[in-house]
Amino acid sequence: MSKTETGGTELSPAEEVRQAVTGFVTDFKGFRGEIEMKLQQTEERVTMLDRKMTVRTPLAGGVEAAAPHQKAFNAYLRNGDDDGLRGLELEGKSLSTAVNSDGGYLVDPQTSETVQSVLNATASIRAIASVVRVEATSFDVLVDHTDVGAGWATEAGPQAETDTPQIDRITIPLHELSALPKASQRLLDDSAFDIEGWLAGRIANKFARAEAQAFINGDGVDKPRGFLTHATVDNDLWDWGNLGYVPSGVDGSVTADAIIELVYALGAQYRANGSFVMNSKTTALVRKLKDADGRFLWSDGLAAGEPAQLMGYPVLVAEDMPDPGSDSISIAFGDFAAGYTVAERPDLRILRDPFSAKPHVLFYATKRVGGDVSDFAAIKLLKFGTA
Repeated sequence: MSKTETGGTELSPAEEVRQAVTGFVTDFKGFRGEIEMKLQQTEERVTMLDRKMTVRTPLAGGVEAAAPHQKAFNAYLRNGDDDGLRGLELEGKSLSTAVNSDGGYLVDPQTSETVQSVLNATASIRAIASVVRVEATSFDVLVDHTDVGAGWATEAGPQAETDTPQIDRITIPLHELSALPKASQRLLDDSAFDIEGWLAGRIANKFARAEAQAFINGDGVDKPRGFLTHATVDNDLWDWGNLGYVPSGVDGSVTADAIIELVYALGAQYRANGSFVMNSKTTALVRKLKDADGRFLWSDGLAAGEPAQLMGYPVLVAEDMPDPGSDSISIAFGDFAAGYTVAERPDLRILRDPFSAKPHVLFYATKRVGGDVSDFAAIKLLKFGTA
């Protein structure tokens, strides 16, 4: 090692090589640390993405499922592969929403909620009735339709015994409602086909129409009992177990005075939550009615989605109500939340059948639902007749 002309120290070739190697190693360690940090950041982003994908809602029937049970259910619908569903059963995951021990498989929550929302949005008595979910095969309604007796008492006077209330038990059995939509296997093999959305729409449409008809006209045999199938009597002679009606005064038609009579035939305790129920043909007649001052009884909803009103009460247009005719009972008015109860099990079952209609695949969907009048004082009817 020697002095340079500038006073510095001149390095030997060996020292220069050693320092160069040392600098290279230092730079390489820094570079490696930077690479490792970037790799770690990339791995963290991938992990976060994977977590998001596990809760992602399936789009257009794609292979990415919102949850393991949804992915397995989608595979079952498309090709009958139930290994995933059985695996969920073995692992104890989503047992209540995957496998039905009685046969078939339960619909995943997303599809089930889609069907339920469509049913609630349809023009059915369900929209204004009391809807309860039960796990049993029937639902009991206890109705106390008499008052406990009461009387005035003095400090020294004798206290008379009061009347005892009467309790009625109304049992609403649950019946099986089914739908059988079908699709070709070629369509199911197409990953762009939204199998869950299609199935939910077909089932909901079938169930909604069947329920709407049964809640009004069902005979109670293997189906809910509709409120119009109960015995009807003139409201002046009404007693429990019957539905009271008010005559319109005109055979086969209706008047403004009859609408007013119908409203006030209902007890005040029910009137605050009252709703009219009629079909489109009856609606066309009622919209033309005016009071004594020439004002229409009918008024349309002020905002989108709001029901029309008749004398200030909402109107449900249900097409299963009878058309106007001689002595027809074409209008109902009442507090249906008190007067009619819909009982249903919360689950919806699907059984895939690829054999009965080849080359199509059938999907046998079932749910259990019942309905009946729960308070005979809460509903009044308008009869299009003179008596």
